[in-house]
Amino acid sequence: MKHETPMMADVEVTTHGAMPGAEDYARDKIGRLAHVSHRPVLSAKVRLTKHGDPAVPRPVVAQANLDVSGRLVRAQAEAVSAREAIDRLTERLRRRLERVARHWEARRGAAPSAEPDEWRHTAEPTHRKPYFPRPEEERQIMRRKAFTLHRITVDDAAFEMDLLDYDFHLFTELGSGQDAIIYRAGPTGYRLALPVPPRPRELAVFDLPVTISAQPAPLLTTSEAADRLALMDLPFLFFVDAERGRGAVLYHRYDGHYGLIAPADDER
Repeated sequence: MKHETPMMADVEVTTHGAMPGAEDYARDKIGRLAHVSHRPVLSAKVRLTKHGDPAVPRPVVAQANLDVSGRLVRAQAEAVSAREAIDRLTERLRRRLERVARHWEARRGAAPSAEPDEWRHTAEPTHRKPYFPRPEEERQIMRRKAFTLHRITVDDAAFEMDLLDYDFHLFTELGSGQDAIIYRAGPTGYRLALPVPPRPRELAVFDLPVTISAQPAPLLTTSEAADRLALMDLPFLFFVDAERGRGAVLYHRYDGHYGLIAPADDER
């Protein structure tokens, strides 16, 4: 007897731009990931966007947000066509769902695993920047996002970074109480930076191999942060906002403009 692949009950797909057939294709591909989750998928939302700028080499962006028993699993992929973007998105979601399943199984005592390939996008040339090289004079802060930072350990921050498909993750470090950023870099594959380098045993206990920056985060205005980001040709910059005294991250969006992430105004 042939067994059908289980499907998610509902996959909500929204499209922006002309992409014939993409909605049904995304619903089918993402829906078939139900058998990977090992926990109920409470909601699944997919957003497909076709960028209008002809200079952008990979104009289709596919994004997905899955609520797996209360835990958010996110992925994003860019490609030349909608079908290719959806295929890449599906594979990234698959890896994250498998990692979630392993993490839940290990909660009874083992630390989350950290296989080398889990922290890098596959099939992407390492020399190619993940954002459009827009001229500096054209760049603007197109998105400002403020949210309550979780007070968590370095291990939990790294795990969330992977599930959310981020290159970095802004959080409040549990032991020191400082705003902090973890990102993929350094000899261990993980690097941690804080406004003030931590003293010995100041950080909450963690298991992952992490390189800790010995340099304090720069105190800058948003405008100064943008100038430094462009001057140093970085994908993102962690800094202390001179107006608020809180950690913030200015980063390159896929379209070459900037995005800003900062703590919510009502924190502390």
